[in-house]
Amino acid sequence: MSMRSIAVRLLADGVPDPQMHAPGQLESKVNVVLGIAAWAGTAAGVAGVLVTGSMMAISFKRGEHSEHMGRLGMVLCGCVLVATAGPLISFVFQ
Repeated sequence: MSMRSIAVRLLADGVPDPQMHAPGQLESKVNVVLGIAAWAGTAAGVAGVLVTGSMMAISFKRGEHSEHMGRLGMVLCGCVLVATAGPLISFVFQ
């Protein structure tokens, strides 16, 4: 065996392999906080779509033209990020 393989084996023997589970009480509290954050993100997305749609309707009625489609696109991208945050992180870290 080469010196490199011996060194790698010796160094790798002492590397800890931690479990990926949080303590029970901490896990339940974190789930509550994440649930509230997900609910708030969804509510903010719905409010953003409603406000943007209202602004589009008022501007159209007045005959004004503005960049509402860009704003609506940003709101919808935010909604997609909120909706896919959990599955995306699960995919990356598992």
